[in-house]
Amino acid sequence: MADFDTIYEDDEEEEEDDEERLAEENLIRYAPDPVVVRGSGHITVFGLSNKFDTEFPSVLTGKVAPEEFKSSVGRVNGCLKKTMPVNFRWLLCGCLCCCCTLGCSLWPVVCLSKRTRKSIEKLLEWEDSRLYHKLGLHWRLSKRKCESSNMVEYVILIEFIPKCSIFRPD
Repeated sequence: MADFDTIYEDDEEEEEDDEERLAEENLIRYAPDPVVVRGSGHITVFGLSNKFDTEFPSVLTGKVAPEEFKSSVGRVNGCLKKTMPVNFRWLLCGCLCCCCTLGCSLWPVVCLSKRTRKSIEKLLEWEDSRLYHKLGLHWRLSKRKCESSNMVEYVILIEFIPKCSIFRPD
């Protein structure tokens, strides 16, 4: 005899969700590797260089104008130009007084470095919302291991956004 009280779930919704997830995974899998813009300055404080390379990567040809790329990196470099000398001075003072203060003199430089990173991240978010998301690109500050040593550096990653996620309403 049939069981009338049993509730059966509709598998069609699950199949549609699986198809959408697989389509997104395929788009992400076939997206090009992100472009890495490394620091090119002569001073580095806690992994953050005092300027980034303004040379236009050939991978971005046809995606963004070289002038726009240089102006965006120039804005980041301008922010670094204002904050890094202060960070460096505090680092020197902190190192000189480190023995007397049991390391507490390095806290101001840690806080200033964090503030600098946050201001660069906000600047990159503004650049993304203003221009780059419309072009299918996403800029972000990322921590990467250096190729030549075990040190860590901050780089600008320019990631390619898959086309279907640009126009998807949330």
